[in-house]
Amino acid sequence: MKKLLLPFFLIGSLAMIVVMAKTGATLKPAAPHGILDLEFAYNTAKTAEVLKAWDPATGIDNISVAKTNTYWDFLFLFFYAGFLFLACKKIASKISGPVSKAGHLIAKGALAAGFLDIIENAGMLLTLSNQGSFAIALATTIVSVIKWALALIAVLYVLTGVIALFFRKR
Repeated sequence: MKKLLLPFFLIGSLAMIVVMAKTGATLKPAAPHGILDLEFAYNTAKTAEVLKAWDPATGIDNISVAKTNTYWDFLFLFFYAGFLFLACKKIASKISGPVSKAGHLIAKGALAAGFLDIIENAGMLLTLSNQGSFAIALATTIVSVIKWALALIAVLYVLTGVIALFFRKR
């Protein structure tokens, strides 16, 4: 059963990437980076720009689309955080020394990224429901930046770890 966890989280992550891309597809033409434009809208002027671009009067109710995409992200974060956590732990267990210790720490960071994603989603949903404020926009952006940093560090650890383990076996 334990052997199936990593593939389960990987397949779930890949499936959710497809779901997120499809459910958020109409956001990009209106805002160049899609949902990321809202994640990084650090003040009310920036959030107002994004909300105006997604206004239903433009033809598509992208506010509802963004809400739906954000709700799907709650499932996605479960999968990607779980996958990165398990992958980092597995790689760290196959090596030793400071790189192994770093892997265990990075694995915890992957879980923290998932938790921060929950806070980010809450901030975006408040903004999308016209309950945003400067503090919510700023907090959402700060949490998003930290989340992305932790997730990218974990992805880099996994990629370099897989490559290193591949060459070690040769």
